[in-house]
Amino acid sequence: MKDLDQGTPGKFLDPARTAKGEPRARVALTNPETLWFNTGTLCNIACVNCYIESSPQNDRLVYLSAADVRDYLAQLEERAWPAREIGFTGGEPFMNPQIIEMLRAALDTGREVLVLTNAMRPMMRKRVREGIAALNADFPGKLTFRISVDHWSARHHDAERGAGAFAKTLEGMDWLRDAGVTMTVAGRTVWGETEAEARAGYARLYAERGYPIDAADPGQTVLFPEMDARVDVPEITTACWGILGKSPDSVMCASSRMVVRRKGADAPAVLACTLLPYDEEFELGTTLQEAERDVALNHPHCAKFCVLGGASCSA
Repeated sequence: MKDLDQGTPGKFLDPARTAKGEPRARVALTNPETLWFNTGTLCNIACVNCYIESSPQNDRLVYLSAADVRDYLAQLEERAWPAREIGFTGGEPFMNPQIIEMLRAALDTGREVLVLTNAMRPMMRKRVREGIAALNADFPGKLTFRISVDHWSARHHDAERGAGAFAKTLEGMDWLRDAGVTMTVAGRTVWGETEAEARAGYARLYAERGYPIDAADPGQTVLFPEMDARVDVPEITTACWGILGKSPDSVMCASSRMVVRRKGADAPAVLACTLLPYDEEFELGTTLQEAERDVALNHPHCAKFCVLGGASCSA
């Protein structure tokens, strides 16, 4: 069931038709360039507005194993997907005890690997740091960490992630900087400032810390819109592509899929979207072949985040 409030009666209920009876937009998997792995929803912190509700207690998505990852990497080759990137997200990926083995398996395919992390204590354990350093040495230029820095100031960042979180993340980023690991940043646009003001703030932070990250580049400093399924947003019809001057190929589900393992499930599942891990409507099967079917844009996130917001989780 979708987490929708009473302000949007009849919306996002029928995968074929909108509340007004118009044909709902669908997106085909036309360019599968990113395969995501959600390593599990457990996290070392609980953020105020985490879209996936990660926390030290949330194990609705349990840990993937390195064997799971290797299986889907083999399927990637069998299906001949032109994937250029393998992504790892959570929860906090470095909570998973097999994360270094998973990253090495992904890097062994020759593809770029992107890890979404808060760069806090799980990443800073000695064994993990040694593993990251070895991977970065063995696969130069192939490994990128996208660090969650909700705001360039400690005040706003800590309001989301807890007192002292900003300082701990910067400690992790300092280590990554000194280890020569490529970093980008993911921030949020919920602070009442313009995009220019936000990017200027990040630029100051990077300059102060010596981080080789471009605050003006939206690929290096990604600013995500708020994802609140209770906010009333328009449904996307087939006519919207022409009205908005957009192509279905620009939407994230045209280019990516995500593998998860649900608690109690016999096998992992493949989802259409990284943002909708709990909605059964967006579960496409257990194999990449099954996941090649198209996706109905039948959720508020499809409209606000992907089509209207133009955001993407990939690098």
